[in-house]
Amino acid sequence: MSPNVNTHPKILLIIPAFNERDNIGSLLLSLREQGLEALVINDGSTDDTAAVCASIGANIVSLPCNLGIGGAVQTGYKYAYTQGYDIAIQFDGDGQHRAEFVPDLIAPLLAGQADLSIGSRYIEKEGFQSTFLRRAGIRYFSRLIRLISGQTVTDPTSGFRAVNREIMAMFAQQYPTDYPEPESIVHVLRLGGRVTEVPVLMSERVGGRSSIRSFRSVYYMIKVSLAILIDALRGSGVRRT
Repeated sequence: MSPNVNTHPKILLIIPAFNERDNIGSLLLSLREQGLEALVINDGSTDDTAAVCASIGANIVSLPCNLGIGGAVQTGYKYAYTQGYDIAIQFDGDGQHRAEFVPDLIAPLLAGQADLSIGSRYIEKEGFQSTFLRRAGIRYFSRLIRLISGQTVTDPTSGFRAVNREIMAMFAQQYPTDYPEPESIVHVLRLGGRVTEVPVLMSERVGGRSSIRSFRSVYYMIKVSLAILIDALRGSGVRRT
C-alpha cells in the first residue's frame, strides 16, 4: 500500500460516543486546546451527550439509533474520507486515550512505514493495564492473530489507532460491526497492509461504563474469534512483492 506523502496532513480524530456526557465535554475542550480536530459520532445516546457537544460547538454527527462501535466508527471513516482527510484517528470518548501520544501514533504513517498504527499499552506496560479478564482476552487475541498472520500485535483490542487514506477508504466501505478492533487488524494484514504498534499510556475510564461487561465476555470471545477465522479463510488480496 502506498505511503502518505503529504507533508502537512489533514488529521481528524473520530470519537464514537454512547452515553458519555460525564466525559465528552472536558475531553473535547482538551483536544481543542491542543489544536486537534475531532468529530463526535453520537451513537444514539439516551443521555445528554449531544447537548454537551452542542454547548461547546463541537463537530458532531448524531445517529438516529444505536449502531454499536463498528457502525459509529465506520460513519466517522466515511466522513473523514469524503472530506479529504489524510489521517483518521480513532479516539475513545471515555477519557482513556491520551492526546499527548497522537504525534507518536501518526509518526509511522507520516514516515510511510505503516498503514495502520495502533497505540499499545503493553509494549512498555505502563499506565492503566485494564482488568485481569480483559488482559487475558487481549493475550488470547494476540496469539490468534499471530497464528493466522505471523505478526505479533500486543494490544489487538486497542481502540486508539490511526490509519492513512488508503485504509480509511477500506474502512469506509467495510468495517466489522461488533468489537471490531481484532477483526479489522486481520483484514488489513490479509490485504497486504502494514500494521505497527507504538507504546502509549492509557488512563482508567473516568465515568460511565464499558460496552464489554463480564456476562458478555464469552459471547465476545466466540463471536470475534469466528469473525477473524472467517476473514482469514477468505484468502489473500494483492500483497506487496
